[in-house]
Amino acid sequence: MSATAFPRPTRSRPMGNGGIRPGIILVLSLWFALVVSLGASGAFVGRPGQPPIAIAIGVATPLLLFFAWLRFSPSFRAFVLSLDLRLITGMQAWRWAGLGFLSLYAHDVLPAVFALPAGLGDMAVGFVAPWMVLALARRRDFAASRAFVRWNVLGMLDLAVAIVLGALSASLSTGAPGEVTAAPMATLPLLVIPAFLVPLFLMLHTAALMQSRLIARGQDV
Repeated sequence: MSATAFPRPTRSRPMGNGGIRPGIILVLSLWFALVVSLGASGAFVGRPGQPPIAIAIGVATPLLLFFAWLRFSPSFRAFVLSLDLRLITGMQAWRWAGLGFLSLYAHDVLPAVFALPAGLGDMAVGFVAPWMVLALARRRDFAASRAFVRWNVLGMLDLAVAIVLGALSASLSTGAPGEVTAAPMATLPLLVIPAFLVPLFLMLHTAALMQSRLIARGQDV
């Protein structure tokens, strides 16, 4: 069985991958380092029964910057549209690591109300990701299909639900000895998930949907 190569853009790009890629890697590295640095200082740890404002800021800030960059920088938007759709789709397969949430629940580290939906949802999205990549490799127009769009939307919804459930769990906690809450998500190494990986995966879904929309309109990406 032969696979059709998924074409990559070769023209009409204000800034090519080679020119901007080092900058993007630098931004991601600095972002990750900032999250780890703040996490090590306990900046995201909140009081029991209080909304996790610091984590909310950690999730929202990079997303706001991302969408602002898309809105005001044609070169960045062109870069996002030039990304290999198979690659950014395949990266979602890492969400199979949601199995770790189930393990943490089994060891009374995270509560079921948060760990089970977040873990099972991530595993479902991650499990389907390779099949999405295969479909994209076989048919270029699969990117405009309802199945591909639906998978991306559900992937974003899963992340949104996990954020809401985590916030509710933290807000409803009492601080009683032995109480199992989502508080560990505010400390390293779990902090990397809400403050770095969740926004990153949402950005990847957004990039995929942007390309899907252009392909549906019959335009090159």
